[in-house]
Amino acid sequence: MDELNEQRQQRLDKLEALHDLGVPPYGSRFDVSHPIETVLNAHGQNTKEELEEANLSCRIAGRIVALRRFGKAAFASLREGEHQIQVYFKKDVVGDEAFHLSQTLDLGDWVGVGGRLFRTKTDELTVEVNALTLLAKGLRPLPEKWHGLTDIEMRYRQRYVDLIANPSVHQIFRTRSRIIAGIRTFLTEQGFLEVETPMMHPIPGGAAAKPFITHHNSLNADLYLRIAPELYLKRLIVGGFRRVFEINRNFRNEGISTIHNPEFTMLEFYQAYADYHDLMTLTETLFGQLAEEVCGSMCLTYQGQTIDLAPPWRRLSYLDAIVETNGVDPKILDDRALALHTAKTLHVDVDPNAELLPILHRLFEETVESKLTQPTFITDYPTDISPLSRRKDGNPALTDRFELFIAGRELANGFSELNDPLDQRQRFEAQAVQREAGDEEAHVLDEDFLRALEYGMPPTAGEGIGIDRLVMLLTDQASIRDVILFPQLRPEKAP
Repeated sequence: MDELNEQRQQRLDKLEALHDLGVPPYGSRFDVSHPIETVLNAHGQNTKEELEEANLSCRIAGRIVALRRFGKAAFASLREGEHQIQVYFKKDVVGDEAFHLSQTLDLGDWVGVGGRLFRTKTDELTVEVNALTLLAKGLRPLPEKWHGLTDIEMRYRQRYVDLIANPSVHQIFRTRSRIIAGIRTFLTEQGFLEVETPMMHPIPGGAAAKPFITHHNSLNADLYLRIAPELYLKRLIVGGFRRVFEINRNFRNEGISTIHNPEFTMLEFYQAYADYHDLMTLTETLFGQLAEEVCGSMCLTYQGQTIDLAPPWRRLSYLDAIVETNGVDPKILDDRALALHTAKTLHVDVDPNAELLPILHRLFEETVESKLTQPTFITDYPTDISPLSRRKDGNPALTDRFELFIAGRELANGFSELNDPLDQRQRFEAQAVQREAGDEEAHVLDEDFLRALEYGMPPTAGEGIGIDRLVMLLTDQASIRDVILFPQLRPEKAP
């Protein structure tokens, strides 16, 4: 820390000297003729002779990430995003005043330069500087060993340093932007309308999760950061919109892990006159197109595993998955004692007083999910854990619902929507009983949503896709924190 303070003080001294010289250390604007990336793409293959003949000039800007001085000359590397280029200061070319300014520069400073493109004796594309402008003086030195910074805590907490130190990180977030743009284009071409629904809800709903609570002073009312936009999007279907989608944030007051962040991005879309089979087909097409656009192929590698996104994907019922994966007697699906014994045999921790369905759900979570490596739609979830899904024709204990698993984790959840207001009320009331028993994630009864359903909602299918987990898959990232620019962390300890 003492060394850091000393280096910072040295830079503060240089800042004062710049003020004394009348040099503004924080410029207002700079005319850039080309981004560094454009210069490299246009002239990165030009030979020394071609550059000399063309006599090309440019004005570029960037952060100094390397600096070497040699008496009356100096070399620096300027980086802009993922791209960097070498610049050459020569006293008799740039002039005494600008060369003196170059001698005050430090790693991390932002500068703008103008000059001629040439190749050095080592054949490196370089700008011979004839004009120099200081754009921003860096007062804090780059961290030690900042090239390829690996300190996870610093990378996530100080993403700005991570982006400086690890140019490849830029590509992850450029790819994220391409994925989201690709989703918007795909859905728009399918006739979906992008909408925005409230982020603060008077009643938390649309998912099983514990909400964040806030308070609106003027209304003197508690509000909840939304856990899902589902109930509002369905209201739009009631109102007559045929296909709608929203890409936005959800907030859930849950733990933090490599696959969970309390603030995350979700795509939800709803299609009238469709069922969950239609959405499974649409999802296969969407993921396949995104993989081809981003990865160049539907076959990709994720954390050493080969994932094939080419449709059709496997479809397996929830109950069959438990039996098939574990090779157990199908009787456990109806026999609580046998299910409890099976859980114990498989070393799955369950409440010995739990009912049959919670035991089976624990078995599914602990023994099935992690084994679903290739894209798999798990279908026909029990009604008791699917309070917003339509019951299956011929088997009301199950629902027309699926969850998509890839590489051992859930990426999507979709179903034929429950549009029977009386059945929905009964499900909400059952959830209310669970809340009174201490389940903070159980759904709350929403009278306005029930009123909307009583006006009539046509047969509808809806789906939610976790954007962050999808980006993890398509960029081969192990942690959700690597695909969120500013993930939630524990409060920083005081120095």
